[in-house]
Amino acid sequence: MRISDYWRLMDDEFGAGYSRVLSSTLVLSGVGGRTADQALAAGVEPRKVWLALCDLQDVPAERRLGRDIAPRRD
Repeated sequence: MRISDYWRLMDDEFGAGYSRVLSSTLVLSGVGGRTADQALAAGVEPRKVWLALCDLQDVPAERRLGRDIAPRRD
């Protein structure tokens, strides 16, 4: 997972504004007791950060892959 995917998932699940607040303030035990921003800056894989955040925020398993995006039709 790329960091851009992490932010897309965050924005889809929590909204553009609140996702930034969560990422910068919520301490995640699953990534060493750091915030998501700190973990990402330290080189923790974005997928691991996303899943740690999902666990703490009780995001249902069916929403952890993000919303379905319809394929483009040319």
